[in-house]
Amino acid sequence: MDRLKISKCIECVDFPCEDVNHDHYNLPHIALDPLAVKVVLISEAVPSNPGDDYYAGENAAYAQTTVQAFNQAGVSATTFQDLLDMDFYFTSAVKCGKTGYGIKAVTIRTCSFILEQELNLFPNVQAYLLMGDVAIKAVNYIAKRETGERAVPAGATYKIRGGSFTFRGKPAFPSYLQVGPSFGIEKSKQEMIAEDIARAIALL
Repeated sequence: MDRLKISKCIECVDFPCEDVNHDHYNLPHIALDPLAVKVVLISEAVPSNPGDDYYAGENAAYAQTTVQAFNQAGVSATTFQDLLDMDFYFTSAVKCGKTGYGIKAVTIRTCSFILEQELNLFPNVQAYLLMGDVAIKAVNYIAKRETGERAVPAGATYKIRGGSFTFRGKPAFPSYLQVGPSFGIEKSKQEMIAEDIARAIALL
């Protein structure tokens, strides 16, 4: 299949959400073969600084901490491009930058329609990594629209991670956020994130 530029395939039309910064609206500006994608990692929201986003270059904060997380999971990758070449895809559930610590449920639900469009592009995904509460909630909104049921049960991440869950018939792994300040500080979370990534890639 021809390579698709993801940012040309999805969009927010009317920007209804009130608790995010629309000036920091950002979609994945990457061209790829959607049939090749095997693992989709979904994190929380795009960074306030577009230069920190996954696809902003090898020095971008999201790219650097993600490579670190995958290295800790046993993946031999030197650069973020190495991960892309291994058929991993990375995105955020919310496409605008946060204005505060949290994100309202109505915003996550609204943005989940865009995420749904995005995930529809990848028919051969074998596993989903849901990094943090926002990603889990967004996928649950999609799952409830499609099946009437959550993909992942409600509960604290430390209680539900490690369980057996599916989204669109494929394993879904709830975990912690692998980007942002907390990743570099909380070593225990780094270890749990590495375990969850390792479980997902073991399916490939």
